Amino acid sequence: QVQLVESGGGSVQAGGSLRLSCAASGVIRILNAMGWYRQAPGKQRESIAAISHGGTTTYSDSVKGRFTISMDNAKNTVYLQMDSLKPEDTAVYYCYADISRSLGRDNYWGRGTQVTVSS
Repeated sequence: QVQLVESGGGSVQAGGSLRLSCAASGVIRILNAMGWYRQAPGKQRESIAAISHGGTTTYSDSVKGRFTISMDNAKNTVYLQMDSLKPEDTAVYYCYADISRSLGRDNYWGRGTQVTVSS
């Protein structure tokens, strides 16, 4: 069984910063990649950042230049540093992990953490 636990969400004023963390635990053979999605009220879930085991990163246009994703492979933990936050960044942020185990490869999800940015 694999579990992802997010932390670091909260409320902040526009222009502020928050740092999200997501730790993966359980029987993990290979942690291929980790990343973050977000879902705002009334909108579809949006992929915003991802990082491979080798450190290759990708970002959505909506967060590029403001958010930074990083991963500590030894701790199976991914971080999302969010700077210059805007009210439109308000959403529930979900962590995911692309993991290979003895029985195969699959994506696992955290329960989400709320980020609220006020103007």
